[in-house]
Amino acid sequence: MASVTYRNVIKKFGEVYAVNNLNIEIADKEFLVLVGPSGCGKTTALRCLAGLEEVTSGEVLIGDQVVNDVPPKDRDIAMVFQSYALYPHMSVFDNMAFGLKLRKVPKDEIKRRVEEAAQILGIEHLLKRKPRELSGGQRQRVAVGRAIVREPKVFLFDEPLSNLDAKLRVQTRAEISKLHQRLQTTFIYVTHDQTEAMTMATRIAVMNKGILQQLDTPQNLYDTPGNLFVAGFIGSPSMNFFPAKLEKADSKLVVKADGFSVNIPDDRAQPYYPLVGKEIIFGIRPEDIHNPTFLPPGIHASNVEAKVDVTELMGNEIFLYLVSGKDSYIARVDPRTRFAIGDKVQVAFNMDKFHIFDPSVDRENPPAVR
Repeated sequence: MASVTYRNVIKKFGEVYAVNNLNIEIADKEFLVLVGPSGCGKTTALRCLAGLEEVTSGEVLIGDQVVNDVPPKDRDIAMVFQSYALYPHMSVFDNMAFGLKLRKVPKDEIKRRVEEAAQILGIEHLLKRKPRELSGGQRQRVAVGRAIVREPKVFLFDEPLSNLDAKLRVQTRAEISKLHQRLQTTFIYVTHDQTEAMTMATRIAVMNKGILQQLDTPQNLYDTPGNLFVAGFIGSPSMNFFPAKLEKADSKLVVKADGFSVNIPDDRAQPYYPLVGKEIIFGIRPEDIHNPTFLPPGIHASNVEAKVDVTELMGNEIFLYLVSGKDSYIARVDPRTRFAIGDKVQVAFNMDKFHIFDPSVDRENPPAVR
């Protein structure tokens, strides 16, 4: 088992920075997820660790060893790709054993490792089949099994669930989490799906345009995003954002947007006094906008008038697409709500859960104000 460290890692393709000064320390046995939109540098960072890309500058360490010049086959890592990359003419057993045969591992040891990995993954009854006889989920398990038999120090996963249907993704996601708990090995997992990241990771590294935006636990990323990009990327549906101005009225701090005004509770007002009179970005998650009739107890709520644009019944909740002034936004409300398209309604913002961003500091990724 081993820790992994990215130390000032830069990877350029021509003049383009795919990874820009990446610094991450991944503890032994940790499950770290690299997440971000397509082209953010997460897969390139993984390939630099695997040795499939040469870093432009900086150091990649596995344990205490700098591996920049170590060939991929000697880095003691195993990688699972988006494509299953199975040999169609080989059985499941032979696909899983192939890498061990190349390393001239004794036959008895190969048999032990393959059967043990197959049992872990619940595919022991498939060992004699060919890949064409398997479902997509079974093929992906074979690909994971091929990595397990290597008994590597570090597992690397590059969007391994992208080719699976929605139900199978949920099931396989849980299997990979259980696999990590069972193997007690370092897992580094790349995905663009923030739901995968939130449900699987010990910590999440959010990347954008080659730059690490924030590294924290899933709950901390959700509760205290470091900037506007992280706030909008983590959470589904994503956080609502409103251009607004912060004003002081009758000893109260008031957020004034185009279509509404809401008061900031006194116990949360102190950090925002330096922004009085300034343009801000006000953020609130859809799940923190309620139907006032079904308001959770004990919260500071401010009512906002809105027009219902679209409704989506999800069974356990309703998504409301609302308009206030020039601003469109989404609310996740109680399923007993009976709002209809075109209705003018009142919704309640939970002012214990809002976020404020200061665009004057960084126009591209305004930081959160605490």
